[in-house]
Parts: sequence; structure tokens; C-alpha cells
Amino acid sequence: MKESSLKKINQFRDDRNWRQFHNEKDLAISISLEASELLELFQWKSSEEVIDSKRERIEEELADVLIYSYMLADNLNMDLDDIIAKKLEKNNQKYPVNKSFGSNSKYDEL
Repeated sequence: MKESSLKKINQFRDDRNWRQFHNEKDLAISISLEASELLELFQWKSSEEVIDSKRERIEEELADVLIYSYMLADNLNMDLDDIIAKKLEKNNQKYPVNKSFGSNSKYDEL
């Protein structure tokens, strides 16, 4: 049986006694900072150029965003599958297929 990502993340954190630093505010800040580092890879370049030349860096920054997201959800006793399902349902209401198919308009412009 494969060990869960959350279990591996928490083990890494706990082995270093870092739980004390991972409060909700700081995790939210860290998510934003890591997302900015991911975004910075694409600054002034085409998507294709970055994907072709910086795939490993993209993976690393995306992993950082996800790791902090897992930790924040865990701190708040939120099940990621559940909150994603709820959000997708809300998005389904905002963006019905018959109005949004092939469109990049925001829900209030459909």
C-alpha cells in the first residue's frame, strides 16, 4: 500500500520539529509566496519556452504550493477531496456547460 502524501509531508515536518512554525497564517503566506515563485518562471517568456526549459523547476515550485496547501488543509481538519468536490459543484453552477462551453468569459458575463 502506497503511503499517503499527507503522511509523508507530516513525517518530513515532524522529523525536523517544524510543526511549531506551521500555523495557518504562515502556511497561507507560504502558499502565496511559492505560487509567486512558480509564476516568476513564466515572466517575460512564452509558456512553451518555460515548459521546455524549466520543467524540473516548475515541478519543484508546484510541489511547494501543494505541500503547503496539504498542510493548511490538515491544520484546519479539511478533507481535500471533499473541499475540491464542493468547489467543483459551485463552479458547475456558475459555469453551466450550455453557457460556458468554449468560452473564457467570467460567470457574471455569460
